[in-house]
Amino acid sequence: MPDFNWIPKSEFHRLNESGLNDHVKYGIIADMCRANTLTSVKIAGSGHLGSSFSAMDIAVYLYYKQMNTIELGFEDPDRDIYFSSKGHDVPGLYAVLYSLGVLTRDQLLKLRRLEGLDGHPDISINGIEANSGSLGMGISKAKGMAIAKRMSGHGGNVYVLTGDGELQEGQIYESLQTASHHAVNNLIAIIDHNKVQSDKRVDEITNLGKLEEKLALFGWHVERCDGHDFKQLDAVMGEFQKITDRPKVLIADTIKGKGISFMEHPQALKDGKGLYHWHSGAPDDKSFQNGFNELIDRINVALRAQNFNDIILEPVPPIDKPGSCVSNEYVVVAYGEALLDIVKKNKKVVVLDADLAADCRIRKCEDAYPNQFIECGIAEQDMVSTAGGLAIQGYIPIVNSFAAFLASRANEQIYTNACENTKIIYTFHYAGLIPAGPGKSHQSIRDISLLGALPNLEIIQPCNAVETKMALNYCVYEAENSCMLRLIIGPSPLIVDLPSGYRLKKGRGLVIREGKDGVLFTYGPVMIHEAIKSHELLLDEGYTLKIVNMPWLNRVDVDWLRQCVKDINSVYVLEDHAANGGLGDFLLRKMVKESILMQKSFEIMAVEEMPAWGNPAEVLKHHGVDHESLKKKILKTIAKCSFPSNK
Repeated sequence: MPDFNWIPKSEFHRLNESGLNDHVKYGIIADMCRANTLTSVKIAGSGHLGSSFSAMDIAVYLYYKQMNTIELGFEDPDRDIYFSSKGHDVPGLYAVLYSLGVLTRDQLLKLRRLEGLDGHPDISINGIEANSGSLGMGISKAKGMAIAKRMSGHGGNVYVLTGDGELQEGQIYESLQTASHHAVNNLIAIIDHNKVQSDKRVDEITNLGKLEEKLALFGWHVERCDGHDFKQLDAVMGEFQKITDRPKVLIADTIKGKGISFMEHPQALKDGKGLYHWHSGAPDDKSFQNGFNELIDRINVALRAQNFNDIILEPVPPIDKPGSCVSNEYVVVAYGEALLDIVKKNKKVVVLDADLAADCRIRKCEDAYPNQFIECGIAEQDMVSTAGGLAIQGYIPIVNSFAAFLASRANEQIYTNACENTKIIYTFHYAGLIPAGPGKSHQSIRDISLLGALPNLEIIQPCNAVETKMALNYCVYEAENSCMLRLIIGPSPLIVDLPSGYRLKKGRGLVIREGKDGVLFTYGPVMIHEAIKSHELLLDEGYTLKIVNMPWLNRVDVDWLRQCVKDINSVYVLEDHAANGGLGDFLLRKMVKESILMQKSFEIMAVEEMPAWGNPAEVLKHHGVDHESLKKKILKTIAKCSFPSNK
């Protein structure tokens, strides 16, 4: 492990009060913030460095020079407002807020930890003006803030940063039209035009074309400059002050990964053979140390050129991290392998992606069979309706995106497709509570409820790699209706053993631990792991709990269900979802309708509030769905309904 060092707040104060030329000073401060961002992301184990670094100079310029926010305070209604619509760059914004005394060192060193800083912006954090991370919403929200200022007679501009890939979202263009129509002249949008999306160039995904002309046609005043040049930023903001009859937009040409040579996108794309590898995640030890040293060396060279002492570093205190049990299995890898095999054999299968091919593990499919692969970019609604058109023409579309975005943003499009009684497979990646580091915008705990009302759509979540391949093959070759395949994106906490000869049977689960005192239905690797550990804890208390892997989340074989709960008085459902509209509600309704419940107790254990961010173990415990919490909850009811089986 490398030695973690930190630039303390006092060093930012020393430099800010130094009397140095502003443009020189801001460049050094930006690199200091990059160094702290790099350290915080490395300690967190994940984060977005490429976007944080490309937007860093803009954030430093706005807070240190352009805006009155720090001077007036975040509670003053006349303050300027800044937030990022894309949200990926928030580790960098946190570092800037720390440098100004808004955030503490302890907060920054608890990035993506419970009671620390969210992996995407959340207004519960000091200095964060709006929640973001689900793309395309920022200009609309900033417009609302700007109109509110105008209506209430308060001063201040509203600045909103968007990504260039984010411009593929349709809501962006709705907001551009209405902001111009309403002449929202205190609204300034800044496009972080770093030319790279998650791992490919923007123009490879969806070419933005003549961006300046497009924006001008929407009625905005448009300027363009180097987003890393403080003199040019000064000039543009001076021009914006002269424009009083319309909203303004700056196209800031930036470099993704700016500040660390091997992360900067021209070189990084070359090193990655056309793919950018620094969008998300934490660097390995060697890359971290090399990057940190490069930043510190450049800072010191700049300081010496101004006859200043070298930067003072402080060692980072040890950070306690809750342990997390993981295996080497990723169900998404198994999904990608099965998908590749299906596409190879079936020319009617078409794969659609929303700029998440790497995360969804479908890049091999894209490379091997480009004629059966459609890259739709960051445009979920367009992707789903495109799939609808393909299905009408006799193809089998397989749609891929993160569950949080696909279920909600494209919900109406999925409904319309369902009304046409065609067959489409929707793969909801990143489903459930874990990983929780990225925060609310990425945690999908309502997708089952959003789609469970569709009578002609089957929802399946496999427990391991083997069942994942079975589930995808079932969806393609056996299912008569559309299917929703729900997958976790991280490593499985354990590999669930399936008996030899096991096959998926519609509406039936699999007993993976026997018991007589209660039965617990659950699904997916994360919650099955917690269920199995709670089974073991209950054994120590003298109780046996039957654990059932239930991959079918809105279908059940009633006869099988009746037999499964026979002679058991306590029934539990553990959700990787909110309490409303999940497997528990579905099974409860069925058991009441079929007179199976009778005098049995029934309890749903689920996420009962907005999802928390942090390490998996601490977030599961926070929501009371970890094995220790399960044991306590089950003991409260199981003892009332049965006698200990071994006493």
